[in-house]
Amino acid sequence: MTQQLAGSPFLKPTFPKAPVGGPLRHRRHTLPASEFRNLTPQDAISSYVFCPLTLDEVLNFLAQCPELSLGWFEEGQLVAFIIGSGWDKEKLSQEAMTQHFPHSPTVHMHVLSVHRHCRQQGKGSILLWRYLQYLRCVPGLRRALLICEDFLVPFYLKAGFKERGPSAISVSNMRFQEMEHLLGGQAYARRNSGC
Repeated sequence: MTQQLAGSPFLKPTFPKAPVGGPLRHRRHTLPASEFRNLTPQDAISSYVFCPLTLDEVLNFLAQCPELSLGWFEEGQLVAFIIGSGWDKEKLSQEAMTQHFPHSPTVHMHVLSVHRHCRQQGKGSILLWRYLQYLRCVPGLRRALLICEDFLVPFYLKAGFKERGPSAISVSNMRFQEMEHLLGGQAYARRNSGC
């Protein structure tokens, strides 16, 4: 269908109006807006609410190595995060819990935390996958190390980590397993992956 514009040799196309609620109606995006980005010291208060680290430890790592953190924000709210730091030795030791060694080939993942209202939704697995992809883009990084309790070992194995045996680190009477993930290979180019 076309109609001629008054006083013009050009034809203007006309389109039938879609009925309200019909198939041509534009749908509004209903998924929450998600953003993945490095944390800042301003994010420390939000992360501290559901973090096993002290506020001072969070602020210390975010001041020294914010590039080794990753937060997942939904509609502006922090729902999950990872905080890491540089480590320059083969195995983790008690010193790794508070120190950052810049320009080292290893990142020590201190914490992966998901807000209690967002647990059991797969967010931890998704965030961990994105973090490992992001780390592959950081020049000089070769591996990620972490310690975890026995019940979390299957979670990290599924993500590609390998067991390295009992950790030398203990907190109170808690014992941990040390896990390692080699960062070789190419990162997958995905929207919002940071690569």
